[in-house]
Amino acid sequence: MSLRLSDYAYDLPDELIARYPPPHRDDSRMLVLRRDTGATEHRRFTDFPGYLAPGDLCVMNDARVIPARVIAQEPKLELLVVQRPTPMQWICWVKPGRRARLHREIQVGGIRGRVSHILPEGERVIDFPTAPDLDAIGHPPLPPYLGREAEPGDRERYQTVYARDEAGAIAAPTAGLHFTPEILGRISHACLTLQVGAGTFLPVKTEDITQHHMHRENYEISAGAAAAINAAQRIVAIGTTTLRVLESCGRDGNGHMMAQTGWTDVFLHPPAQIRRAHALLTNFHLPKSTLMMLISAMAGRERVLAAYAEAVRERYRFFSYGDCMLIL
Repeated sequence: MSLRLSDYAYDLPDELIARYPPPHRDDSRMLVLRRDTGATEHRRFTDFPGYLAPGDLCVMNDARVIPARVIAQEPKLELLVVQRPTPMQWICWVKPGRRARLHREIQVGGIRGRVSHILPEGERVIDFPTAPDLDAIGHPPLPPYLGREAEPGDRERYQTVYARDEAGAIAAPTAGLHFTPEILGRISHACLTLQVGAGTFLPVKTEDITQHHMHRENYEISAGAAAAINAAQRIVAIGTTTLRVLESCGRDGNGHMMAQTGWTDVFLHPPAQIRRAHALLTNFHLPKSTLMMLISAMAGRERVLAAYAEAVRERYRFFSYGDCMLIL
């Protein structure tokens, strides 16, 4: 167990970063890690249903990614829309921030807004007289490490097939990108929603990881999902965002999941115990990221790093559009 940031690093050749998705969603490889022994297996994602038993429930995040990256015309700025309290008010990360001073006018999609507030962590609140059409002018907010601009195909592929129209996030729950309607039809599953926010893109900057603070993100669990979770014999979390919700949400006096809405800023890292999920399907994560620390809490840092070293040797594809790992 370590609380030092440098102990969650690993070496990754640049060519193993998956800059584009595979031709078909379920073409990905799957490294299976058994946390009781550290043993690994090399499979295909199409083998995933075979690891499930009667009574297992896959719980997945059905957040839909909004086209949150917007290029302003005047001044020339890049906006990342992290929240829309109303259609006419956007809360954005702005790059470069020095060109979006308080009261500065910003033109987006032919509509002039004004910076009305600068929040403590630097986000700009922009008020518009009429609502810009984000769907028309925005682009999928691909992670910076892909090193490319969004292309037309990303609108579909940087989105799960079960994403819910009402749910908006600025990053995809990427473990779900592997699923096809056919595979979904073979497994028992339920959905919750976590609106993945700006914290996904923020690095840990403190060597003592306990000094890092996560951004809060809103979640929702329906009555149907809560009932399915309570009836399941084993919970398989599909993605780290799902796992964060399961570990954060409230229970009744008998320990049963309740239908609820709320927010979480939980930061899961060793020596935390993962109590609400028995298995986790997840993609491969960036070195020194909060997600490396989360899966280390689930499987142990040494075993996770050994599995990652094996994935590098075996030429797995890493990050959002890459291959996946099943932790049992």
